[in-house]
Amino acid sequence: MRARREFRNRRDVEVSVLDALVDRAEEGMTVFELRAAVDADIDTIEEALSSLKSDGLITVESGEDRVVILPDDRVVPDPGEEPEDEQSFIDAIRDRFGL
Repeated sequence: MRARREFRNRRDVEVSVLDALVDRAEEGMTVFELRAAVDADIDTIEEALSSLKSDGLITVESGEDRVVILPDDRVVPDPGEEPEDEQSFIDAIRDRFGL
């Protein structure tokens, strides 16, 4: 599952982190699980997490044996919400240049 459209205009790594967290919205993910799910080094992931936390898009919960990161409810699409189609390369260029 992917994060809601209004939260996809962020850096690629931040969007990847949000998408991974939305996939596991109920149980959350540890930093190590995120590292395995997102194609970025740990420093880049930590920077993305910091930015997402400061914007209120994620929460961090400490459990008895682990710390998990959860997406904010407004980032998670409703169950009946249609997933947005992937944007083609040409569409991305058109958007970039305002065509």
